[in-house]
Amino acid sequence: MNEVQEILKQHVNAHRDHLIPILQEVQEKCGFLNQNSIIQIAEHLNIPASKVYGVATFYNQFRFHPQGKYNIQVCRGTACHVKGSAVVLDALKKELGVMPNETTSDGIFSYEVVACIGACGLAPVIAIDGQFHAKVNSDSIKDLLSEYRKKGDAK
Repeated sequence: MNEVQEILKQHVNAHRDHLIPILQEVQEKCGFLNQNSIIQIAEHLNIPASKVYGVATFYNQFRFHPQGKYNIQVCRGTACHVKGSAVVLDALKKELGVMPNETTSDGIFSYEVVACIGACGLAPVIAIDGQFHAKVNSDSIKDLLSEYRKKGDAK
């Protein structure tokens, strides 16, 4: 039995109103929602897979690709925007060669854009696996990525 089926087994008489908690559990267990998990959930709840996918894509908490070893959050809140987070975002795109919500081909990095991290005094700020990095710019992005690549190789 796969991980999704184990979760669905705990929701025997579940209906459409259980969809979000089930999606959350599957993502927590599997790391992301793939096509197969969406189909299994739809069949279990007796609703079209398109409805499951529609709900999952509506909420930005759900991912459809595996995250990298290091997940980067780029703050685009007002303070970060004013202090140049667009430049930081462009530097990440260039250095990693992927778009937001994607993972690098080596599986080391993924990144996402968030509305606000809540560290406005550190703007522009990014978080890498929850560790904040303050006043970042395109040069410091290169250095940070290099540092984390070295960490990744050491593990």
